Amino acid sequence: MLLIKVVLIVMEFQLKFKVNEHLYLKDPENSEIGKAIVKNSIELIHEMGFENFTFRKLALKIGSTEATIYRYFSSKHKLLTYILNWYWSYLEFISKFRLSEINEPKDKIEKLLNIITHHEDYENNIEDYDLRKLHDIVISESSKSYLVKDVDEINKEMVFSPLKSLCNFIGEIIIQAKPDFPYPKSFASTLLETSHNQHFFSEHLPRLTDNDVERKGHKKYVLDYLRFITFTLIK
Repeated sequence: MLLIKVVLIVMEFQLKFKVNEHLYLKDPENSEIGKAIVKNSIELIHEMGFENFTFRKLALKIGSTEATIYRYFSSKHKLLTYILNWYWSYLEFISKFRLSEINEPKDKIEKLLNIITHHEDYENNIEDYDLRKLHDIVISESSKSYLVKDVDEINKEMVFSPLKSLCNFIGEIIIQAKPDFPYPKSFASTLLETSHNQHFFSEHLPRLTDNDVERKGHKKYVLDYLRFITFTLIK
């Protein structure tokens, strides 16, 4: 189960997510060095990409040793999945929070599309994690968490539960808007993956998209595209 601690002060909130214990050897949230490992891994993966990211480079950045990092995470794949799990948990929380005062299902879907494309920027930093950099990592690196040979074995440890939970929530909103829609979870996961792929293509391989970059930014293009396919199916 996802454990969330929320402290609301005016319009600011602090979030604590309990990430699947199979992803770490020692909970990084329980120490300053653990938090530094997660925070700086986000910085480095964003800067150099997951392929070039190593525990040696991370150790140099935080002024520690590789052995210390290995006491928290057994591999960089588990560290990436840990970061992504935190992000999926955050995205589900913020979606429920923002949709809680919206009654019309199609208005909820509109808000969801804005959230998953980050077209509306909310808080830039939560728990010292840079959300904009996290979003960039999700766009370019998230598929590397599950497009691996041993995904079935990894899945048995339920480490993808936050992503599944987010898709299930989006699917529930789709059903509210169109009760007879036959593929709510499939469409929910398609929306998430499409938002990442089209943003990446728009930014790096624009001829794989229909975006006029001079007229639209990447986020605006992806949002418009998701709106088109969503509301064409859900009338």
